[in-house]
Amino acid sequence: MNNKIFFPLIAFSMLLFMGVYFLVNPSYQKSLQAKYYFETGEYKEAHLLAKEAFGMDVYNRMASTVMAQSITALKYVAYIEDAKKYMAQINEIATHEAISDQDKAKIRLMCEIMVSAYIKLAPSVVTDSDLIEETKAYYEKFETLLEKVNK
Repeated sequence: MNNKIFFPLIAFSMLLFMGVYFLVNPSYQKSLQAKYYFETGEYKEAHLLAKEAFGMDVYNRMASTVMAQSITALKYVAYIEDAKKYMAQINEIATHEAISDQDKAKIRLMCEIMVSAYIKLAPSVVTDSDLIEETKAYYEKFETLLEKVNK
């Protein structure tokens, strides 16, 4: 048989086999679902599916990657949720006519918590840029508030 036909035919056959294996293997099916949920912003669901897929096959790099990415994204989501909660509390305190030293201490503590939590976040290349921007915006607000309270 001619080498010009034989080697491409074998390469195509191997690629076809790999594709079928990828689509039929339950671990890779779950990791594909996890990737879909990650891309649509459903990070909790993505993490659960990726963890399940990784449990089925510890060599499934897609599951491992999606699992790590979703953990990072969930940290950003948690930061944003905490930031919204603290901002609501700070806005409630700001509605008072006079802000007591105790209230200033509460605001300072909340700001310090959020500033230090932001520093611990480590974005990856694939972290949703909207999450990163929203987190950064809250961080800057808390940093500005902290400077004002410390004066």
